[in-house]
Amino acid sequence: MQQLFRRFGVLASDTTPCGTPLSPAHAHALMLLLTHSELSQQALGAELGVDKSNVARLCGRMVDMGHAAQVQSETDGRSRRVSLTAAGKRLAREVDAASASRFAALMRGLPGEKQQRVVDSLEHLVAAIGSLPDSQRTAASRTT
Repeated sequence: MQQLFRRFGVLASDTTPCGTPLSPAHAHALMLLLTHSELSQQALGAELGVDKSNVARLCGRMVDMGHAAQVQSETDGRSRRVSLTAAGKRLAREVDAASASRFAALMRGLPGEKQQRVVDSLEHLVAAIGSLPDSQRTAASRTT
């Protein structure tokens, strides 16, 4: 797993593996917000697997860059809701397209009969990670 992540470029802090000049957390936050329209900072952090101080800093950077907007929750004054700006939506679509293109290129490098097996295996791996207790899931994300 470690070799897979290194070769895929996940450790490059100034760009995502699909080539956009964003941190992986920023790129994933954009895609999550594109899918969900709006999330609380807490929900966004949970989806990303990052703690509340890191998600708050990430959201602050996204707001500063014009990619996201934050509003205080109407029901809980301590909670903030995050959504994408028009510029953030455009960028999220670009990141999503670049990610899909990179995955398609990887899949073309596999023999046709193995492609579906790889997809199935990845789905099983994601499900297995999802079934881990939170403490092990977080530890697993730090080591990979």
